[in-house]
This record gives sequence, structure tokens and C-alpha cells, in this order.
Amino acid sequence: MSIGLAEAVVLGLVQGLTEFLPISSSAHLSVTGQLIGAGDPGAAFTAISQLGTEAAVIIYFRRDIARIVSRWVGSLAGRVPRGDPDARMGWLVILGSIPIGVFGLLFKDQIETVLRGYLLTATTLWVFALLLGWADRRGAKERELTQLTWKHGILFGLAQSLALIPGVSRSGGTITAGLLLGYTREAAARYSFLLAIPAVVLSGFFQLYEEVRDGASVPWSATIVATAIAFVVGYAVIAWLMRYITTHSYKPFVVYRIVLAAVVYALVAAAVLPPFHDLPLG
Repeated sequence: MSIGLAEAVVLGLVQGLTEFLPISSSAHLSVTGQLIGAGDPGAAFTAISQLGTEAAVIIYFRRDIARIVSRWVGSLAGRVPRGDPDARMGWLVILGSIPIGVFGLLFKDQIETVLRGYLLTATTLWVFALLLGWADRRGAKERELTQLTWKHGILFGLAQSLALIPGVSRSGGTITAGLLLGYTREAAARYSFLLAIPAVVLSGFFQLYEEVRDGASVPWSATIVATAIAFVVGYAVIAWLMRYITTHSYKPFVVYRIVLAAVVYALVAAAVLPPFHDLPLG
């Protein structure tokens, strides 16, 4: 992976713009990296730069997070009833984070290699676009987060784990699951963002540990620049998206994903992008 500061600025902007929209940040980072000559940034760069966007989530939802953590800790000490909605949400976030952690460890090698092929990325882009569009049309949109059940928490978590495949989208997968389960657009998006915090933060720091342990040649300056930019842009995107979905559907994102899939297929056909991981270009 060879990333200079100019490429880091571009990739940081892409990460911030796409992390919270249901359009797959990992797919955008991978394709953009190839097009600007930096190559596929790889799973490690993606995981570390996502720390910037998750910092944006933590700050944007800081009051919700502080309340949930406080009530959850209080429930452990017996000061807060275990049935308290915020204490329960703390447990649900933990429960929903387990699937992506398990699958991430079990399939780590595949995630960093074969699952990053561009034919697979293009296919997941349009397949999950259709699923999101169908869920947005058919979902009842009646449930609020106070009605979140243990079963639904696990299903949200399983949907989030699909984002280990570039092209699925972490927010897109969990929002789709939430809509199919009858939650409102706002409730599905809010839980999606909260659910991502443990998984992304732990993944990012795990990748940092592995890079340092293995003595890998990491472009630290570029990675830090990309992470900082992703934080600033990501915060603005969260604020915009939470307002947007109160009155709009996800249709524009569905159309965009399908168009992007077609573009990726075309770039593969033109030998600009390799169809499978580790195949040479052109």
C-alpha cells in the first residue's frame, strides 16, 4: 500500500462522505484508491481511518451514549432497574456487536484478500441496493428503539456483520434489517450508528496493534491525515442524514448504488480494475 498525503486527503474525504450513507465506504475506498493510483487501501487502512468517523458518531450522539453507559453501569451495580430502557440498550449494543467480532476473526484472511475482488463488490452493491429499496417500501416503519427486542438486536448484529464484504455497507445492512423488522427510518439509523461503535473502534485498534506488532510499513502520516478528515466530514454527514431521513426515503441511495455497480462492472471490463483480488491490472 503506497499512499501519499494527497491521496490521503482524497481517501479521507471519501471515507467521511460514505461511511454513514448506505452506499458502502469500503467499496468507495477500494475503487477510489485504484483510480487515483494508490491501489486498494486495504482492510487495515480502512479499519484505522474508520476510527475518525466513529469519533464523529461518539461526539454527535455523546448525550445518548453517556446516558446509556451511565444507566448500564448503574444496572450492574443495582442502582438502576435492569429493565431500564437505556440500561437495556447498553446490553443490546453489546449483544449486537458479537456477530461481526466473531465473523471478523474467523474470516480475517478472506476479508483482507478474496472478498475484496471488484466483481464481488459490484455484485453486492446492486444486490443490497435492491434489498434496501424493497425494505424501505415494505417496512412498517412503526417500531421505535424502545421496542427493540433481544432477537432483533441479534438480527441487527448479523446484518452488520455482512459489511465485512466490501459493497454491502455497514449502515446499509443494518438499516435494511431494521426496516424489514418494522422500525422507523430514524430508529434503524440511530441503532445502526450506535451498534457500529464497539465493532469499528475495536477493529481499528486491533489493526493498529497488528501493524505495530508485525513491524509493517504503514504510511502513518497519510493514515492520520485521512482519519482526521474523515472525522470532520463524517460529523457533517451524520447531522445531514439524520435530518434527511425524517422526510425522505432511501431511493436516491438505491439508485446511486446500482449506478456505481454498473460503473465498477464497466471498469473491470475495461481492465481498469481487476476482477478478483491480487490479479494484475490491464
